[in-house]
Amino acid sequence: MLKKKRFNLDLLKNFWSIAQPYWFSEKKWQARGLLLLVIVLLGTFTVFNVFLTNQKAEFISALSAQNSDRFWRSILQFFGTVVVAVPFVSSYSFVRQKLSIFWRRWMTDSFMKSYLGDRSFYKISYHPEIDNPDQRIAEDIKSFTDQSLSFLVTILNAIFQLFGFSALLWSISQPLVFFIVIYAVIGTVITTGVFGQALIRINFEQLKREANFRFGLIRVRENSESIAFYGGEKQELKQVNNLFIDVFDNFNRLIKWQLYLDIFRNGYEFITWALPSVIIGPRVLSGELEIGVVIQAGQAFAVIFYSLTVIVNQLDRLTEFAAGINRLYTFSITIKSPPEVPEGESIINTVKNSDLALKHLTLKTPNYQRTLVRDISLRIPSGSGLLIMGASGSGKSSILRAIAGLWNSGKGAIYRPKLNKILFLPQKPYMVLGSLRQQLLYPQSNLDISDVEIQEVLERVSLSQLTERFNGLDAVENWSQVLSVGEQQRVAFARLFLTQPNYVILDEATSALDVSTEELLYQQLQGTSLTFISVGHRPTLKNYHQQLLEITANESWQLTASSTL
Repeated sequence: MLKKKRFNLDLLKNFWSIAQPYWFSEKKWQARGLLLLVIVLLGTFTVFNVFLTNQKAEFISALSAQNSDRFWRSILQFFGTVVVAVPFVSSYSFVRQKLSIFWRRWMTDSFMKSYLGDRSFYKISYHPEIDNPDQRIAEDIKSFTDQSLSFLVTILNAIFQLFGFSALLWSISQPLVFFIVIYAVIGTVITTGVFGQALIRINFEQLKREANFRFGLIRVRENSESIAFYGGEKQELKQVNNLFIDVFDNFNRLIKWQLYLDIFRNGYEFITWALPSVIIGPRVLSGELEIGVVIQAGQAFAVIFYSLTVIVNQLDRLTEFAAGINRLYTFSITIKSPPEVPEGESIINTVKNSDLALKHLTLKTPNYQRTLVRDISLRIPSGSGLLIMGASGSGKSSILRAIAGLWNSGKGAIYRPKLNKILFLPQKPYMVLGSLRQQLLYPQSNLDISDVEIQEVLERVSLSQLTERFNGLDAVENWSQVLSVGEQQRVAFARLFLTQPNYVILDEATSALDVSTEELLYQQLQGTSLTFISVGHRPTLKNYHQQLLEITANESWQLTASSTL
């Protein structure tokens, strides 16, 4: 269960947990050097800002005194300072954005390695709190790096300007300095205490609902043919509309609270407009101070007030930022930590071995709420085949997931070789983004196989026309759309014959093929030295396997020799 989203020390700890690795990584000196340059440029800009404020007061006082020489001298000094300051201001923005994109590149690489490493991308699909990992990597990391630097710069700028202008304002009016400090503290406490708590919670929910809405639209695009066949447009429209209604309702709550904040903030800020004149005005009217001092004091007051109320002014962005921190932190912890095992439960022991075997294997669902099969023990001799059959939902494919290391809930042991020695052929083959050659050699990327050999394998799986149809092996298409499911299953068999693993596991891998094509492929598979496991429903599959494992719906099983051989 996630903790309540609010401003507290946990939020700062979560932020540091995400931010710290980059600043102590192999890129630390580059990162620290760029950050130091940003700080130096920011400090230089503050010095220029104080000087320009004094010059503005000088030429206004010169105008008031009708002193021509003094006026033109101050104007020349003003523009001379601007010419020097402009390159510094422009460089500051460039360097900050450079640091931001370097940081994002490093974080994206780090998160992607954790996400795609140790199959975390699969395991988190069973984690109820991790929605839309694609958004967290693509958008939340970008927002995190951009806003982290933005808030750091904003705070440093506020500190620099606070010190720079406080001395100036102190020399003009000490009571005004005391008043602005007390006024700013009161405003900050009210803003964070009343509005901050609600806005963080609502912004967190908004990010989640926006991502769910976008995911709903993606599902329609990716399953367009199936939806069209079913005629399910009305139901899909209703579901997507419901997701948008969630976005709409939460956004209405968000803008309502933003309205309350704006009412408070605007009233709070407008009062300060007249305060410098009210406090300093009598001294100007008495002739004690020049008119330019009012402008000078007003400018200094405004800068100090902004610096002291930086949280008030940035609260909208801060609450969005806090919501993003929580999303990234929970995602980071989940993909880097092993799944929690409930008390009293255990996990399956995986042992590296040259042969495939199961020993007293009891398999449960990842949430440990259901036992699928109990106490299976078997061995698959090298070069032979095992067929797993049973009713739908009995746990046939789950055994394959356990062998692949995707599921480990249960007890007992699985003996198997390294996963790079095993090729898995699912019912719906995965079609990669790339050329036909990359499609056929997946998941290998460095195999030296000639075009002639590839064409021979395509002929073996009844796809001899594929290269001609798409103008060669280097053609790039959206293969999941241009190939039928039956063609995709034959492409998967071509991968098998080209990459030549030691073991192959087939999960309904011929379900979209006719019996004669299935026979052709399995006969070729039998002609190799491969050890293979198949899951399927067709009785004809018994012809190609030496052992038959039948799973029933009551957690029991039976192992027999295939009677048709």
